[in-house]
Amino acid sequence: MEFKDYYATLGIERNATQDEVKRAYRKLARKFHPDINKSPNAEQRFKEIGEAYEVLQDIEKRAAYDKIGSNWQAGQDFKPPPNWDKGFEFQGREYTQAGASQFSDFFESLFGTRSPFTRAQTFHGQDPSFYRKGQDLHAKIVISLEDSFRGSKQTVTLQRPTVDANGHVFTSPHTLHITIPKGVTEGQRIRLEGQGGAGIGKDSNGDLYLEIVFASHPHFSADNRDINLTLPITPWEAALGATIQVPTLGGTVELKIPPNSQTGKKMRLKGRGLSSSTVSGDQYVTLAIMTPHPANKSDRELYRKMAETMSFNPRRHLGVTS
Repeated sequence: MEFKDYYATLGIERNATQDEVKRAYRKLARKFHPDINKSPNAEQRFKEIGEAYEVLQDIEKRAAYDKIGSNWQAGQDFKPPPNWDKGFEFQGREYTQAGASQFSDFFESLFGTRSPFTRAQTFHGQDPSFYRKGQDLHAKIVISLEDSFRGSKQTVTLQRPTVDANGHVFTSPHTLHITIPKGVTEGQRIRLEGQGGAGIGKDSNGDLYLEIVFASHPHFSADNRDINLTLPITPWEAALGATIQVPTLGGTVELKIPPNSQTGKKMRLKGRGLSSSTVSGDQYVTLAIMTPHPANKSDRELYRKMAETMSFNPRRHLGVTS
């Protein structure tokens, strides 16, 4: 999909204030409103203007867009990097202009139905006697599978979007010391009481919810609490059976491979998944037979001898004899 330069769409600089964003949008929205402008491209231009404003008028979406968009030009082929939105604090879950489905694929890829960056209701200029609990905030953090398997204590620095006295959007670091519970699963949230938005008047702060995402692992993948591993084995280990060492998140263990095993056979290591004090996960090992590469003349002769002496035809069920 094409990268969209929302600043160019509104005709403003990247350091424009929030008031300048609003003024530019209002001016262009009046100019290209389909009820006023009857040119063939007016409706499409009006939609593009509305999409740009949906992002830039919201300080959370704007801060995230600025981070990802600093190295891209309009029209370049674009794909969001994995977990590009990690570490941003955000609030709310409703759009100001329209549903995400009414915007472009580019918008949907960043701020669509699965994205946290949606418009939150804000409160300005209340009477000092007005009391309201602060907004709950959310952020995505990426941890390793080992962090979940063992539990850990970590220091994380999030980015909290805000507006300075001159109306410019910036992010301020928010450093936290947190505990990752043993056995936490991807998508679960950790609640940090009182670490959300400031309360209005003398009311309490909101809470901060940290959504857990697992970093890519070179060997393992997670399916809720279960851990999956593809285990390469030799043809002779598969044919004759063997006891081999298998890595797990808790260290290596021995696994007995039964004779005549085939690629795709799945074996369970009970309790070797992501386990909490109340529920356990397992590790599933899927066998993958690896054929050795004949590196020399002796290896090739061995393969020829096998072909001559073994009456094995893996295609017999297809009705062919060779």
